[in-house]
Amino acid sequence: MQIVACPGLHHVTYIAKIEESSHTWCVRWALESSLSKWHRWWQSWAQRSSSAESETDGDGGPSGTVGRSPAQVRRLWLLLGLGLVLAVVVAYVMVAINRETVRLSRPSTIVAAMAAERSVQSLDQAWAVRSNASQFPVGQSGHLQSLPDEWSRSQPGYQGAVWYRFNFDTSKLPAPDQVMAVHVERACSNVEVHLNGQLLYRGGRMSEPYARNCYRSHVIPLPTFLLRANDNQLDLKVGGYPINRVTARQRAGGLAAVSIGPLQEIRELYEQQEFWTTTVSQVLGGILAVLGVFALGLAWVRRLDYLLYFGLLTIGWSLMTGRMWLSDVAVPNAGIEVLIAMMFAPMTAFAIKFLLGYAGQSMGAVNRGERKRQLNAVLWAQCVLFPVSLLAMGTDRLFIGARIWYVLFAIELFVTIGFFLWVAGKKRRTEFWLMSAALGVVAAVLGIELTFQSGLVKLWGVHVTHFVMPLLYAAVAVRLIQVYARALQTAEGARKQLERRVQEISGEIERNFNQIAELRVEQIAEKERKRIAADLHDDLGAKLLTIVHTSDNDRISTLAREALEEMRLSVRGLTGKPMVLSDALADWRAEVVSRLGQAGIECEWRNPNDIIEEPLSSRTYVQTTRILREAVSNVIKHSGASHVVISAEVHLEHHDFVLVIQDNGKGIPMELDGRLDRGHGMTSMKHRAKQLSGQCLVESGPGFGTVIRLTLPLEIATMQQVLPTSLSASSSAASMRNMARGQ
Repeated sequence: MQIVACPGLHHVTYIAKIEESSHTWCVRWALESSLSKWHRWWQSWAQRSSSAESETDGDGGPSGTVGRSPAQVRRLWLLLGLGLVLAVVVAYVMVAINRETVRLSRPSTIVAAMAAERSVQSLDQAWAVRSNASQFPVGQSGHLQSLPDEWSRSQPGYQGAVWYRFNFDTSKLPAPDQVMAVHVERACSNVEVHLNGQLLYRGGRMSEPYARNCYRSHVIPLPTFLLRANDNQLDLKVGGYPINRVTARQRAGGLAAVSIGPLQEIRELYEQQEFWTTTVSQVLGGILAVLGVFALGLAWVRRLDYLLYFGLLTIGWSLMTGRMWLSDVAVPNAGIEVLIAMMFAPMTAFAIKFLLGYAGQSMGAVNRGERKRQLNAVLWAQCVLFPVSLLAMGTDRLFIGARIWYVLFAIELFVTIGFFLWVAGKKRRTEFWLMSAALGVVAAVLGIELTFQSGLVKLWGVHVTHFVMPLLYAAVAVRLIQVYARALQTAEGARKQLERRVQEISGEIERNFNQIAELRVEQIAEKERKRIAADLHDDLGAKLLTIVHTSDNDRISTLAREALEEMRLSVRGLTGKPMVLSDALADWRAEVVSRLGQAGIECEWRNPNDIIEEPLSSRTYVQTTRILREAVSNVIKHSGASHVVISAEVHLEHHDFVLVIQDNGKGIPMELDGRLDRGHGMTSMKHRAKQLSGQCLVESGPGFGTVIRLTLPLEIATMQQVLPTSLSASSSAASMRNMARGQ
């Protein structure tokens, strides 16, 4: 176990093994800890600000700074300040990286390193002569020129060809016995090479319009049979245009460093520079084209305007990068320059429209209505005015006209990015930090480019503007793809949740439909039962009641009265509503005590002490009444008992109640072959109890009396559903009757 104590920390860290030094580990640990704390602070601050903003919006406050609390305004300005600090840091880092890459990638630096090893020699001075002749003009006046040579300084306003003569001795070269070659870092627009009066190489058309090879380097092998031991003459004819006739300083006439050495070392130098100046830009341009097509596809699928503008922006930049692939185009120089420059206007418009669209609907008036039409009119108008103004100024003022427009485009981009940062800062969006870094990158790139176009700095070699903007576009594209993937994932989750909800609702609808169907069937059955009960009551009941009151025969009158009671009980079973168990027990007690008393039998009824409020269905009440009547009839007719005890017990935990009927009679005789359910209505009693999901047990013996134990369920769960339905049905029927009566 190793102990590491980092300075400035208030605790000691214990680790098992450290592969790096303690100081490096402490720095890395402190950096990771700081980033973690920063991330947690940002999340908590965004959450607090979002909740405070939602409260403000809920009170009806406006969405801008007006109506916000002072704390919210201070947080917003602090956030914008942090974003600007990040942009400045990124811009400074970009400038430093650019300066270092230019220094390290400059062929003169590489050649100096090779010269230290005595392998490659740099030709830094040449005799320069203005001439369009096919051979070096020997008798024409010239001057000694140091390289690199920019015509904007040494040949201002000159258009045509300039000859450069270099003298070298083969014997003084580092490796005279090897195949030698010449490396021309940059010759704008085109170059042809002569050795001792013999043409060796021509990069393309050497008459106007010149071949456009300003972004290429050249390798020319030197034939051994043309080399002399001393006083070799290497002549370079460079054709180009003055800076006032191009729209970018990179395409103005000039010659960079020239080196001579073994062919293998020269080719390595050429491949290295070609990779960073051309291959990287072309590869990034191809990647941007693919990303642009992908963004256009997403814009078509998602119907999002900002994806459309981003796709057009990336494709436009890839086309601008692809212009370096075309070198020999038979089009006048002014036409090519205007065509290249005019691409910046629609690209600026695409960038502005993308940023405003990606900022979202929170920008309101800018995205909708009259201001949107005005903005579109301004952006597309400048796409027309840019080339028209360049042509109107003439071919001799292309550079100054393009510089004015480039500055205007830079200002527009800075204003748009600042506006996006303002909106993203208010909404605490993750893109705030990405766009802050993008602001720094754009500021650095535009600053480097504008200072170079103004002639304040020289950018011979590789510089970050060749590939940093494609990388920025790629970063934004990755963020857009991430947002789209997250939205797609959210939509997929919402779709699955919706499917589950639809299934749940479908199941619920099906269950409700089944319940409604069952309820409808029950309503129809109930209606039919009521009709039958009404018919029994009105027809059969009236006739039985007439027999009871008009018959002279007591036997017939008694039978009619009993039949009338049975009919009323049946009618109650058909139409009766649930009743409370305590009321049912009271009805049974009154009837049983009355019948036994009329028969001269003493009756003792034992009820529970508590009032039982559990409901009892009419069906259970009717069937139980008939079982009790059958049992009492058996006691009166067959038992010969003088005393009967009836006890009622309610078991709420088991949801049932028990009726026990015990007499002191003679019991059931053994002549029934030991079966107690033969005769005396025992079978009927047990059958009725079974229909109610209960049971009826009979215990008897000669001389010991009879005990009937009836156990029936209370049906609490069923009655809890029936009671509200019946009550609602009753209230609905009452309301319908009131409506029919006009009440």
